[in-house]
Amino acid sequence: MNTEGWIVTYSVSEIDEEDAVRFDHGDRTFAIYRTSRSEFFVTDGYCTHEKFHLAGGLVSGDIIECPKHNGQLNFKTGEPKRAPICKKINTYPVKVEGGKVFIKID
Repeated sequence: MNTEGWIVTYSVSEIDEEDAVRFDHGDRTFAIYRTSRSEFFVTDGYCTHEKFHLAGGLVSGDIIECPKHNGQLNFKTGEPKRAPICKKINTYPVKVEGGKVFIKID
């Protein structure tokens, strides 16, 4: 972590386009998404419907589909897009510097 509260996660090359990876920090879990245009986004790691990790889900455009019940969330805004997910998920700032992906969770 640097002095501004940013936490280094992965190298850009470690996250495929249209994919999501799990990132654990302390006792918290996050999902980091990379779009087909190489944009990065971060949400809490667990689906708001049932506590199942989103990183195993299908990424398409700006949507993550939960691998358990196929509910969908917009990972850019946190808004639910398909049942059974009906509760918004937390999103967090992300930046890329020096080929590394950083998140700010506080």
